[in-house]
Amino acid sequence: MKKRLFSVFTTVLVGITFLFSGCGSASTETLTKSGFYFNTVISVTLYAGGSEQLLDDCFALAEKYENYFSNTIPDSDISRINDAASSPVTVHDETIALLQEGIAYGELSGGKFDITIGKLSDLWDISTKALLDQTDASMIPSDDDIRAALSTVDYRSIEIDGNEVTLLNPDAKIDLGGIAKGYIADEMKAFLNEKGVTSGFINLGGNVLALGPKEDGSAYTIGIQKPFGLENEAIVSVSVTDETVVSSGVYERYFTVDGKRYHHILDTGTGYPYDNGLLGVTIITKDSVDGDGLSTTCFSLGLTDGMALIESLDNTEAIFITDDYEIHVSSGMGKSIPYTILE
Repeated sequence: MKKRLFSVFTTVLVGITFLFSGCGSASTETLTKSGFYFNTVISVTLYAGGSEQLLDDCFALAEKYENYFSNTIPDSDISRINDAASSPVTVHDETIALLQEGIAYGELSGGKFDITIGKLSDLWDISTKALLDQTDASMIPSDDDIRAALSTVDYRSIEIDGNEVTLLNPDAKIDLGGIAKGYIADEMKAFLNEKGVTSGFINLGGNVLALGPKEDGSAYTIGIQKPFGLENEAIVSVSVTDETVVSSGVYERYFTVDGKRYHHILDTGTGYPYDNGLLGVTIITKDSVDGDGLSTTCFSLGLTDGMALIESLDNTEAIFITDDYEIHVSSGMGKSIPYTILE
């Protein structure tokens, strides 16, 4: 396994603060555009060298990839694979690349990160239930239904031959929600860099990716949400210049029954949400697709094994928040990545 991880779901960072110098001319004008894709609000901000056309081009990329990767858009690549009853389906190059990333993280995590988790995720439907004014036991799937859905989860049932993809288990369902935003953020950054834009930031529903330093050469300061805190209440901040910051946590989407919290990060061993003493994991690394994959993987592995994985990787740091609100950081935090505990 390469230490930098694979050059070829869901996260929240709020309380984000970007400090930058004032703008005085057209060449240093700050431009921002927001939209709704991947079931979340996304935004792109460009400093020197940006233009409205480049912003529009970024959002055209977002629309294109949503139409490739979504499992709810009927004619997307992923929906066609899921609906093909184990027949091969020809898909775009980018879909192949993202599937390969997902499979690689399945291997790295020993199946704890698994992009065929779609049937199990649909069964729990945490995002919908989190919005309901309801707290009764009927919201919890039955053991039989969980076992049935869990039997379809196995990333090794994805077979790739060139641009053809076959889902060997016709009952399985691919869901790229845990990794797609990171891939798309990286593609946006690559596009902007090619166009000469090297100052700004991309925020895809909490996957924050900095395009180099700010115009004055300083770092961006990003605040990481305090679990179950007030909106925009940060528990720790980090300073980055050309990295991505991605978090996964139990506080993002959940419902409660009889005092027990059921969140959206599901254990592929038991079929139930993880209960491992963690509230959240934040990854700071170069590529946002790796931040996506590692944040879920490290949460699933737990504090000890997750931290050990981070320490084995180059140019990758992490912050773990345990359920006693203690902050645990990897060895490079405070060295390569400055950080501040805010309380």
